[in-house]
Amino acid sequence: MQRFILGKKNWITAVSALLIVVGFTSDLGFGNEVIAMWSLAIASVIAVAPIGIQAYQALKVRIVSIDVLVTVAVVGAFFLRNFEESAIVTFLFLFGAYLEQRTLNKTRSAIKELTEMVPESALKQTDAGDYEEVDVDSVDVGDILLLKTGAKVPVDGTVLSGEGHINEASITGESVAVGKKRDAKVFAGTILENGTLQIVADRVGEDTTFGKIIELVEEAQDSKSEAERFIDRFSKYYTPAVLALAVIVWLVSQNLELAITILVLGCPGALVIGVPVSNVAGIGNGARHGVLLKGSEVIHDFSRVDTIVFDKTGTLTMGNPQVADTEFYSNDTEIALGYLSSVEKESDHPLAKAIVDFIDSKTTFLVENTDVVKGGGISAMVDGHRVVVGNRTLMSQESVHIPDSALEDILRFEKRGDSIVLTAVDGHLAIVMGIRDRIRDDVGNDLRKLRKLGVKHLVVLSGDNQGTVDLVGQELDLTEAHGNMLPQDKSEYIKKLQSEGRIVAFVGDGVNDSPSIALAQIGIAMGNGTDVAIETSDIVLMNSDFSRLPHALGLTKATANNMRQNIAIAVGVVLILLFSVFFSEWMNMSIGMLVHEASILVVILNGMRLLSYRLKGR
Repeated sequence: MQRFILGKKNWITAVSALLIVVGFTSDLGFGNEVIAMWSLAIASVIAVAPIGIQAYQALKVRIVSIDVLVTVAVVGAFFLRNFEESAIVTFLFLFGAYLEQRTLNKTRSAIKELTEMVPESALKQTDAGDYEEVDVDSVDVGDILLLKTGAKVPVDGTVLSGEGHINEASITGESVAVGKKRDAKVFAGTILENGTLQIVADRVGEDTTFGKIIELVEEAQDSKSEAERFIDRFSKYYTPAVLALAVIVWLVSQNLELAITILVLGCPGALVIGVPVSNVAGIGNGARHGVLLKGSEVIHDFSRVDTIVFDKTGTLTMGNPQVADTEFYSNDTEIALGYLSSVEKESDHPLAKAIVDFIDSKTTFLVENTDVVKGGGISAMVDGHRVVVGNRTLMSQESVHIPDSALEDILRFEKRGDSIVLTAVDGHLAIVMGIRDRIRDDVGNDLRKLRKLGVKHLVVLSGDNQGTVDLVGQELDLTEAHGNMLPQDKSEYIKKLQSEGRIVAFVGDGVNDSPSIALAQIGIAMGNGTDVAIETSDIVLMNSDFSRLPHALGLTKATANNMRQNIAIAVGVVLILLFSVFFSEWMNMSIGMLVHEASILVVILNGMRLLSYRLKGR
């Protein structure tokens, strides 16, 4: 019976409203006090039923909830034959709960939208080579799938063939479609806007990036911050205190109606709901914009951060070396580049890959007699010419003359932090290339936003040589730049900063960053980093989008402020109501409950503002 009544709360609210309308219409419109009295009395009885059941369930577990206060107040008003107030109070309480739940559901829309993006089926290649539609749960790692225009990507995978553009807003928060071709990565929950792709499944089910996003957001929204735990403790003692105050007032004044009014006015509904709605809305906004906040405690800590420490490679920089500077000393640059590309295709060195990608030559020459010189470079016969690729030491060994103009270029490239690769053809210097891990686009602007948001110290810690790290620090105007640091050195440095009273966040992407991510008050992982870094972090920037970091900080500050605003509104309303009942003549139960429900809606709507939060300047 209890379950049935609680399941029909919305119907009971509607019937109660109808009976109240009938009661007031009968009294004010037709002067029929009998029908008015019975309508309001029945409205009170049916509406107090679900409230009373909830009060009983709370008392069974030794909790004096808001429902207990309202039930006692309504029963008292009923026996005082104050049917108008008992009917209005119960209706407003039920109607407020309905609006509260309806509005809260909107703040959880991020989860709903995410789950709706998960595809239910996939086109899987059979042993015969054709494709059949199967349930997405039956797709295994290694299966080959076909994606057609408009299809949702069912798994994380790698493109085998085809070309197309995919909307990755569910992962990165950006609505601009990203071009995909062979060897490109695709993610579950994204949408193929045009083209046809054949992919191989790398991760399926809950192991996909999208599955982890949903899991992390759900866990985060269910978590409780320090403020929420305080309010839980506060409510546990506050509600019995209000009940005790009402009893004392009744014993002193012998005014039962005044005591009952105090019970209604003292309900802390807005206080209980204000902080959770801010927390849920803030985490939901982050999920929509490619930022995973792992719980409301993270929001509290990150909003107060004053020092952010960065790993360099893969965080401030792109994480893969690229050709940054080039000078030519040969009349036939195309041929020289073709020779260089052909030789470097024989090497598995990281700098070789950067050179091959940069040249992107369609012409390949025959390479013979390849000789790899350890610590120096590589030499070979290419199309009948002796080609030497490497550093200045190798050039000296090969008796290659380096003119003064080239020496000046080399010095200029080195000052920029480049690794130098020289190419000589038949003993003559042909090309000087400077290769470096380039700083992420617009990262300087993002760092300026962090400073405007109150971050006083921006520090880079890297295992790279100090010269290169200094160049990055100077270019980005960082507070400190430290190179030649092993993982344990980074951890010790973070401990040093914390011992100085700083609130530290660490941003990284590799396994070697995991100790620092775990040690800092706030650990932030780049979404394309290693699983261990993501698991140990408090915040994840999806798709390794550094520009999400200022949004994350601004969002946590806005959320923390929103929580404080809601607490102030809730406490302020209760104090004003209690003050009014003692020092004014106009306050009564009905007005008090109306103000209470209005305050609950105010804090909910205030919290929902966070759903549309965007950092200024984005």
